Amino acid sequence: MRQLSIAGVWVHEPKVFPDSRGSFHEWFKASEFSEALGHTLRLEQANFSVSSRGTLRGVHFADVPPSQAKYVKCVRGAVLDVIVDVRVGSPTYKRWEAVRLDDADHHSVYLAEGLGHAFMALTDDASVAYLCSEGYAPGREHGINPLDPELGIEWPQGITPLLSEKDAAAPSLAEAEAQGLLPSYEACQAYYAQLRARG
Repeated sequence: MRQLSIAGVWVHEPKVFPDSRGSFHEWFKASEFSEALGHTLRLEQANFSVSSRGTLRGVHFADVPPSQAKYVKCVRGAVLDVIVDVRVGSPTYKRWEAVRLDDADHHSVYLAEGLGHAFMALTDDASVAYLCSEGYAPGREHGINPLDPELGIEWPQGITPLLSEKDAAAPSLAEAEAQGLLPSYEACQAYYAQLRARG
C-alpha cells in the first residue's frame, strides 16, 4: 500500500504473476490494510459498474459519520480514478489525485471516509468493482460537479465527458461548502480515531 499526498488515500500495486494461461494477483489482503490504515476494512456493500468510453461518474461523497470508504479496482478496460479532498479544514482541501486503474497493472485505490470520488472510463465496457465500508444511503449522499473549474480536475483530452443528469446538476465545490454539505476535517479525524480504536 502506497500513500498518496492526500491523507487517507492509498494505492495498492500488486505483483502480477503471468504465465501461458493468463495471470494471477492478490487484489486485497486484510493484513496490508490493517498495517497501513491502523484498522480493518469494514465491508458492507460491493458495487460493480460497466461504463462506455467517456462516462464520468462523480464527484460523490457522503456525510461523516459514517460516510463510505471505498476500495476501487478496474477489472476490465481502463479508467482514470480521481479522489478529491472535500474535507473543510484539511491541509489538502480542494486537492485532487488521479490514478489510472486498468486490467494490465491491476492497481487499486483506497479512499477514506469523507473524501470525494469520481472516475472517467477511458475504454468502452470499462468495468469497475468497489468495496464499500457502508451501504448506500440516499439521504447522506452528495455530489460535486466533476467539471467545476475551481477543482480544475485534468480529465483526459479528446474524450467527451458523459455525465448523468444528477452529476451534471451537482453544485460546485463553493456552492456545496456554502450549503453546508461538505464534511469537516475535524469530524473525519475523530471518526478515523474511532475506527483505529476498534481495530
